[in-house]
Amino acid sequence: MEHAIIKAACAIGAGICMGIGAIGPGIGEGIAVSKALEGMARQPEATSTLRTNMLLGCAVAETTGIYSLVIAFVIMFGIN
Repeated sequence: MEHAIIKAACAIGAGICMGIGAIGPGIGEGIAVSKALEGMARQPEATSTLRTNMLLGCAVAETTGIYSLVIAFVIMFGIN
């Protein structure tokens, strides 16, 4: 019985971890893409520089989501 409660708590904890961990990168990447497109519309000659910087920024922002995925896996499968 206790083992089932622990497994259920691990599943809930992992779900919360991924839910909260995905909010930040989602919002951050949305803002980054929005501002990059705005800059491309204002200065078309800077499109390649803006695109490169936007993709680099989105990759860095996405690492937070990947870290939360790793932590969720540790929570789910690290406790036996």
